[in-house]
Amino acid sequence: MQSLSMGDPVDTDLTYLAWSAFLCSVLWLPYVLERIQSQGLGKVLTYPENPPAPAAWAQRAQRAHLNLVENLPAFAALVIIAHLTDVNAATGAGIFFWARLVHAVVHILGISYIRTLAFAASWVGMLIIFFSLL
Repeated sequence: MQSLSMGDPVDTDLTYLAWSAFLCSVLWLPYVLERIQSQGLGKVLTYPENPPAPAAWAQRAQRAHLNLVENLPAFAALVIIAHLTDVNAATGAGIFFWARLVHAVVHILGISYIRTLAFAASWVGMLIIFFSLL
């Protein structure tokens, strides 16, 4: 079984897709851990009627996760199409992943302008892949 690595551009795009999926799969953790820390595991598991509001950073973490959930399907589709058609999508995929990582970190920290630039950069990464397919 071959593992994904950053050697071949075709493998690189899939590796970035895998890392993006991993980022999405762990980005919910800060929000949930804040809920457990602030309320206790027992209350979180029982769905209390009027829970206290999450800390501002935890709310931003949840929004960062949801934003990636919204963008990951389009990115995945583009990378998969590029891979199946032997189009080099490594540059766009790399831009997407690193921009999304920056987006998540600065979103959680509440750094507005860099968050917006990181989001725009991830979108540019998808556009690079899209226009490579045309």
